[in-house]
Amino acid sequence: MQPVNTQIIQPAVGESLLIGNSFGVVFKVLSEATVGSVSIVEHTLTPKSLGAAPHKHTHEDEVSYVLEGELAVLQGDELTIVGPGAYVVKPRGIFHTFWNPGTEMVRFVEIIAPGGFENYFAELAPLIPADAPPDMDGLFALAARYGLEFDMSRVSVLLQKFGLHLG
Repeated sequence: MQPVNTQIIQPAVGESLLIGNSFGVVFKVLSEATVGSVSIVEHTLTPKSLGAAPHKHTHEDEVSYVLEGELAVLQGDELTIVGPGAYVVKPRGIFHTFWNPGTEMVRFVEIIAPGGFENYFAELAPLIPADAPPDMDGLFALAARYGLEFDMSRVSVLLQKFGLHLG
C-alpha cells in the first residue's frame, strides 16, 4: 500500500495577487498537487465590479462556490445571482462572465478541471495593473495560449445595464 501524503491548506494560506483594483486571487490547490487533474483558487471581487469580459474556455470546466456575498453569473443569455453555499457550474465551450452585483465584497472558490489554468491568473496580473491601462495585446495573446475566447463587444452593454465598472 502506498503511504498517504495528506496536504492541508489552512484558510489564511496561499499566495495572493490582485488583478486591477478589484479582482483578488488566492492560490489554494495548484495543479501539481493533483497531477494536473484539478486546481482551486479563491477569488474576491469588489462591489459592482465585472470580474471578466464574457469568455469561453476550450480546455477547462469551472465550478464556483460562493463563500460570502453575492455572485452574478451570465452564461449565454441566462443570468443567475447566487449567495453563500451555492455552486455554479460553468462548462467549457459556453460564453460566460461574472460580477459582484452587491454592496459587499464577494468571496468564492473556483474549482478548475483539469488543472493548470491557475497559472493564467499569475500571468494576467501584470497585464492589468491597478494604476495603468491594461495591456490588451498581451491579454489577447495570453488568452490564446490558454484556449480562451473573449467577446469584448458585450462589455460596455454589461457595464451600463448593471451599473458595473472594470477594476
